[in-house]
Amino acid sequence: AMQGSLEQAVRLEREMLRPVKEVSDYVIDTSNIPAAGLKARISDLFLQNDNDAITVHCISFGFKYGLPMEADLVMDVRFMPNPYYIETLLPNPFYVEELREHTGLEAPVRDYVMNCKETEGFKARFTDMIDYMLPLYIQEGKSQLVIAVGCTGGHHRSVALAQYMHDHLAANGIHATVSHRDITKQ
Repeated sequence: AMQGSLEQAVRLEREMLRPVKEVSDYVIDTSNIPAAGLKARISDLFLQNDNDAITVHCISFGFKYGLPMEADLVMDVRFMPNPYYIETLLPNPFYVEELREHTGLEAPVRDYVMNCKETEGFKARFTDMIDYMLPLYIQEGKSQLVIAVGCTGGHHRSVALAQYMHDHLAANGIHATVSHRDITKQ
């Protein structure tokens, strides 16, 4: 156990850190700054622009393997069947023999999913929603956002659309990553 008072310990710590302080470019006295204030100060010093304030992770998954626990937002692209509007369902490549063994990363499946008119409407709304929400998340101080896109098996529709969202964000200067959790599962 350390002998002496708290004041002595603080004095000793300051003495030990003096060489570090002398070569530092920035020194922030955190004595009276709440955590949110400190985060804002560091952001002001080091982030080039607001887009640097957040990293978005896009994940595709299959609902039959469970929800990704790390997801902040979950987008279900299975769309519940409505017998009156069956033609509006996002087509499932699983039921197209020549596409079944491919994934949403491959052109035949990606094109099949992306070129259907229902997907166009969905993509516009999906990107509008994310584009609207990102600055609000950044303003709130969120530095990581996980967008999970799910279909039944996690091979086709969710893969193509998670990849699409990643590419959209990256093209707009957002730090984005993409992974396909269930793409290799049978």
